[in-house]
Amino acid sequence: MATRELDVRGLACPLPILRTRRLLDTMAPGEEVVVLTTDPASEIDFRHFCNTTEHELLSLTRAEGEFAFHIRRG
Repeated sequence: MATRELDVRGLACPLPILRTRRLLDTMAPGEEVVVLTTDPASEIDFRHFCNTTEHELLSLTRAEGEFAFHIRRG
């Protein structure tokens, strides 16, 4: 399975989470997505989202004001 990419850079809370949830709802269990965002609150939001759902946060990278969250659908 190929990893999908969701670019939500430039959007503020809660839009990155809402768009990620909408995409994850269309994916099969085990599929993965990398979400790109610039929202400074997204690190807290995505950790909380994955901790309170069946989805797994595989990795988080930060570089020059951008974040990349690698998530596996549960």
